[in-house]
Amino acid sequence: MKRTTLSISLVALLSLVGCQSAERGAGQKAAAAMESRSGSMTKGTVNFVWQGQDVLVTANFSGLKPNSEHGFHVHEKGDCSSADAVSAGGHFNPDGKAHGMPGSGAHHAGDMPNIKSDGSGNATYSAKLSGFAINNAANGILGRSVVVHRDPDDYKSQPAGNSGPRIACGLIK
Repeated sequence: MKRTTLSISLVALLSLVGCQSAERGAGQKAAAAMESRSGSMTKGTVNFVWQGQDVLVTANFSGLKPNSEHGFHVHEKGDCSSADAVSAGGHFNPDGKAHGMPGSGAHHAGDMPNIKSDGSGNATYSAKLSGFAINNAANGILGRSVVVHRDPDDYKSQPAGNSGPRIACGLIK
């Protein structure tokens, strides 16, 4: 009888610990208000919501070049103060990986799929990504910046995908 009770108690404890670790990121959210840089008119909002082991990134943009693609990345520094957003530093890359396409092998934690604008220069964006968290941990994005680039990311040029000047930048909070 004691052995059965101990086994049931151990199973209950392990289940509780498992649920807590799976929900560790539950409820985490962050957002960034995108401001124009490099003489562009690009603006927008970006939202980050923890979902299981991934982060859902949703965004809306205006002022993009119509019918075009734009590189989109989390950058290492939470500093959008310079007119060209170079103050945001390089791509967020806590694991020291090569630049690449999310979901297709090695890539920076901050690499995200390109934004695609419509004929009016507006874009709605949604991507479920892994490799970073929303919190302040080593792989967390709070206090960093998110950047839109003028050109599409080619996902292979090192270190940043040849995506051109930074046309919008926002602090992730």
